[in-house]
Amino acid sequence: MIYLDNSASTITKPKNVQRAVYNALNTYSANPGRSGHKQAIKTAMQVENVRSLIAKHLNTSSDKVVFTLNCSDALNLAILGSYKQGGNVVCTVNEHNSVLRPLQHLKDIDETFSFTIADQSNKYGISWKDIENNLSENTYMVVCNHISNVNGDMAEIEEIGKHLYEKGILFLVDGAQGGGHFHYDMEKQHINMLSLAPHKGFYAPQGVGCLAMNGTFELSPIRFGGTGTNSLELHQPETTPERFETGTLNTPAILGFGEGIKFVEENFSAIQEKLEDLTTYLHYELSKLPVNIYTNIENSCGVFAFNVEDINSTEIANYLDEKWGICVRSGYHCAPLKHKSLDTLDNGIVRVSMSFFNTYQEIEKFVFAIKSFLKLKK
Repeated sequence: MIYLDNSASTITKPKNVQRAVYNALNTYSANPGRSGHKQAIKTAMQVENVRSLIAKHLNTSSDKVVFTLNCSDALNLAILGSYKQGGNVVCTVNEHNSVLRPLQHLKDIDETFSFTIADQSNKYGISWKDIENNLSENTYMVVCNHISNVNGDMAEIEEIGKHLYEKGILFLVDGAQGGGHFHYDMEKQHINMLSLAPHKGFYAPQGVGCLAMNGTFELSPIRFGGTGTNSLELHQPETTPERFETGTLNTPAILGFGEGIKFVEENFSAIQEKLEDLTTYLHYELSKLPVNIYTNIENSCGVFAFNVEDINSTEIANYLDEKWGICVRSGYHCAPLKHKSLDTLDNGIVRVSMSFFNTYQEIEKFVFAIKSFLKLKK
């Protein structure tokens, strides 16, 4: 099998991540923060160590790091928890349904609420001008997909964050594809909220997400229940992160996340160089073929998008899977507006997404498989 669907979830996990999950299951299976005995405290300390590690990695404070069910859950918390009646939110054409659907939900329940979609005016990604052109006097937040999960387009988040900070508008960044591929500095980049998908660029297990916060603003919880604190009160705690972490945390996934961050920090340059080389090689080889390419060669996050004229992307993906044992993603990638902007609603896109653990030989075999498919369609 050749696995090229790492933007959905990395399949190869570093040894230190695997060990952390194993140790969690064998040593740290007590419920963190729910009991006063030594085993629960020991587990809670491990979780807090990871929280501190994430905070340092993102340049924010550890009490502003919230563990969520996944990245979609983090985005729901950020969007629904910051909702203002009669307000406006600006998002972009590159957004995932994890952003679009919560915004549509707010619009459905409140006719005074609105959201505006910024188009991408250049081939590289969303710019400040794209955002600025859609701001209104009622805009209280901008949600920006940093790196498109469809084709790797990258938004200019530093420039956007700078101007939004000056205007006093909240800035939420969807870092699902950016985490592990980009150095986030929430203070420097003026990011108020950042969602992460650890099982992608951080090579961590599935089953945990993260919403990191920075700055002063109000956020309401969207889940209610046991937090291990203030148990005699019927109201959710006021302190973070407990206010937003209802129920038992996924300790094995969290500890795996911590080791995934360490792996990325120790190997960041090597990971980037590898992905840049693989992407350049793939772009060079497919550019020789009669295919439509939707990824710029400058992109280095491992996402590469293409399709064949008048052929449904699912047909290509099924051929690669059944005949060659190659795993790619086809269809619309939960990002309908991006596909509309790329004019790919009829057939979708084949997405190849690489990780540090992919090889040149695997990409070479993938190119050969595409050549074979094209011969069959002559």
